Amino acid sequence: MAKITREELLKLAKISRINLHEDEIEELIEQLKSVLSYAECVGKISGDMVTVSPKNINVYRPDIAHKSDSKPILAQAPQAEDNFFVVLPILDK
Repeated sequence: MAKITREELLKLAKISRINLHEDEIEELIEQLKSVLSYAECVGKISGDMVTVSPKNINVYRPDIAHKSDSKPILAQAPQAEDNFFVVLPILDK
């Protein structure tokens, strides 16, 4: 069975910014143990089922650039300038 300590639970709660009451801790530990045990079982089962098939091979192809007219797309933009979309800045300088 998977193990999780009280300290690990409190650390997870702190990282997740979750406030736990003292009476919730033991119940959460038991629930997490159950979830982790289930995940271990699923991992064992799925690990046994992994097979390599020649159908699952990545096919690489060269990138091919095609010329296209950007005017129809830019005509739909709220604001465009010199063949580019104009957008509001999202980062401070």
